[in-house]
Amino acid sequence: MSGRRETGICGSGPYVPPMSDRPEEYPRPEALSHTFYVYEVDRGDGEIRYYGEPLTPKASVVDRVAPLFRDRGYRVTLRYETGEHVLVAQKRSVGVDGIPWVNVALFAATILTTLVAGAQWYDIPLTGNPIAIAGAWPFTVAVLGVLGVHEFGHYALSRRHDVQATLPYFIPLPNVLGTLGAVIRMKDHLPSRTALFDIGVAGPLAGLVATVAVTAVGVSLPPIEVGSDALIRQVELGYPPLIQAIAFALGEPLVYEDPSLMVNPVVLGGWVGAFVTFLNLLPVGQLDGAHVARALIGDRLDRLQMAVPAVLFSIAGWHLVFGDSRAITLWIVWGVLALVLSRVGGARPIDQSGVDRTRKAIGVLTLVAGLLCFTPAPIVFAG
Repeated sequence: MSGRRETGICGSGPYVPPMSDRPEEYPRPEALSHTFYVYEVDRGDGEIRYYGEPLTPKASVVDRVAPLFRDRGYRVTLRYETGEHVLVAQKRSVGVDGIPWVNVALFAATILTTLVAGAQWYDIPLTGNPIAIAGAWPFTVAVLGVLGVHEFGHYALSRRHDVQATLPYFIPLPNVLGTLGAVIRMKDHLPSRTALFDIGVAGPLAGLVATVAVTAVGVSLPPIEVGSDALIRQVELGYPPLIQAIAFALGEPLVYEDPSLMVNPVVLGGWVGAFVTFLNLLPVGQLDGAHVARALIGDRLDRLQMAVPAVLFSIAGWHLVFGDSRAITLWIVWGVLALVLSRVGGARPIDQSGVDRTRKAIGVLTLVAGLLCFTPAPIVFAG
């Protein structure tokens, strides 16, 4: 990186540039003297590099200096490059710079893959008439609507707490749903456990509201008629208590006596919302449940999340002995993923002060709501 390089003398204390060269917008090297010994500074457009040596355990350096940089509009990382430790401070920006073409392209691709999946649920033949795929638009709107509301819940609270985050990345996948979900990336330090809680809980709560609304609309729509050889008949869904309760409250069935009738595919949007909510509320790794749990109980989460893979593997074992053997693979896969996520670690806020009682109550209720989205065999394939 080209920029202005300022060199100090090793062994004589932290480097201090002349007063005339000290721009107030970035932390002075002497401000880091208790944590990071600076002997060289390299300034460039939007980035400042402090070369030196950690004076505390490396794992704690960033936690200690991050508030100083955040107050001046920077996020900081500690790297080891060509034999030197370097603190890299980059300008923060919570806005969207230009058109996010990657997000747009992935969203467009996910619209296409969900339309293809929806055509299977509606039993719309596409051979010779590909434009008929447009008839599956209610399925696409339902699925992407629920996923989008969930992710924009995170995004809105990230902006509220001045945390740099990306717009949602939708993940297209040519499967029976047409997608693997959506994610946002937080590219910033979390200022407090309160911010971590608000950002973490906002997605599931927003997603639950969307799930209830989409499910209510879906069960109120007329069922569809599909042929006996329809591909979608090979898929069996298990509806969690939340979906069943909504259908019961509205007096609408989820299964019909006539085998040629199936619930309107819009209901699948609600099913996706419930399934995504349950999985995201698992207290492990970078999932929403881990953010909420860490905000509530702090570092005790490190012990709690080790139990998550064991629970998921136990569900697979229960299916092996008592349940549906077709659901074993799903829980084994998620057990392995949870094991990997527990090793990766999660977000750690700068301020470790606990959250207030209201947030604690909301957190507990959210985790309980996640249990209403659980079903032992959410999706299995016949034959």
